Amino acid sequence: MIILWTDALIYILIAIVTLLFFSLRGKQHFVRPWKKISHNRTAMVALVFLVFFLVIGLLDSIHFRPTNSQNNDIISVLDYWVNPIRLKQEKSYSAPFSANLYSKELIMNSGQAPYWGYPRLEYGGRHLSDVQAQKAGDILAKATLGFLKGTAVIFILFYAYHLLWQRTFFSNKAVNTIFATLFFLVSSSYMLLELTTYYHVMGTDKVGEDVFYQTIKSIRTGLVIGSLTTLIMLPLAIVFGILAGFFRGWVDDIIQYIYTTLNSIPGVLLIAASILMVQVYMANHQEQFTSLVARADMRLLFLCLILGVTSWTGLCRMLRAETLKIREMEYVQAAQALGVPRRVILYRHILPNVMHIVLISVVLDFSSLVLAEAVLSYVNIGVDPTTYSWGNMINGARLEMAREPVVWWSLAASFLFMFTLVLAANLFADSVRDAFDPRRVQS
Repeated sequence: MIILWTDALIYILIAIVTLLFFSLRGKQHFVRPWKKISHNRTAMVALVFLVFFLVIGLLDSIHFRPTNSQNNDIISVLDYWVNPIRLKQEKSYSAPFSANLYSKELIMNSGQAPYWGYPRLEYGGRHLSDVQAQKAGDILAKATLGFLKGTAVIFILFYAYHLLWQRTFFSNKAVNTIFATLFFLVSSSYMLLELTTYYHVMGTDKVGEDVFYQTIKSIRTGLVIGSLTTLIMLPLAIVFGILAGFFRGWVDDIIQYIYTTLNSIPGVLLIAASILMVQVYMANHQEQFTSLVARADMRLLFLCLILGVTSWTGLCRMLRAETLKIREMEYVQAAQALGVPRRVILYRHILPNVMHIVLISVVLDFSSLVLAEAVLSYVNIGVDPTTYSWGNMINGARLEMAREPVVWWSLAASFLFMFTLVLAANLFADSVRDAFDPRRVQS
């Protein structure tokens, strides 16, 4: 097993979230809002989608070197699982579910005169002897088989849930919503997996690589950008925001000067300069990066670091304002009068009462960070060009949209998956904000 830098940080983040969950699960001020969220069907549907994406991202974050590899390659568990898609590379572009290349070529068959036509793909639809007559029925049959497999898995899970779990945090309405969403996701996934064994369901790109494989590989990049940037941003925002609001005076002045100065620097220019610096470093120290995967991972980590350093100022402002209000509350004034140490006041009275702002900001900023990666990669200052990401796919689709005929499926696939993840994050963020914001709580 090989642990990359981003893999290690993802494991640390999961451990932190798990510890926080077990430490707060008995506190009513934490449990009550989540129970409210569990009664919101939209929130439950969005949460299932987010967990589904998260599972794919985690499978893509467990890396190892295959025993039969001759090129010292590093692959993930997801790569190993979807080997039939990853290894079936065609010559060039092909449309979704097509059995032929997208462009005409001079075909030379033995015993026939050369002619211009659309050559058959090496893998996609190769099992069909008569494409025109058999393809529609074959696609329907294989999609039906995948749907039945997914349905069987969901029924087994549903039966096991009711058999093994008598008490649950979720209500019956929430459980039904979760399983209905899982039914859609699992059945659709099995249909796609069944079809990808025989077809390129989202076509292929310029070098013949499966677009569906590129799209699901891009999920990890989006999740890493959204989660690790938050992990870097939160300590800065929480510490500086609370200190500025509680101590005021010269401490407040210095912290305000820092984030005001940082905000005055154009973020895109700062990111571009930082990425150029890390590129120069990697070019001068190639011995430290033994593979393309390690090189791309270092650039991804550095991008998360830069985004975290440049995006903590907004949350810091909000926490400063909230701390200024809380420090004037009677219980804080009483603690100070009784001689309670300041560090205890900050930890036991200030920090718990600003956590709702932190949680709301985290879920709201996640989707904006995913979109930020797409924009930065589009202008070539984002992740490494060898990294699978929706931004790189959209960047590559610029020239494809200018072709005749138009190659549209790379842009459509990346847009569909990115739109689904961002929409689910935004819908879940709205529910979290409604549940945790004290001003929205109805008595």
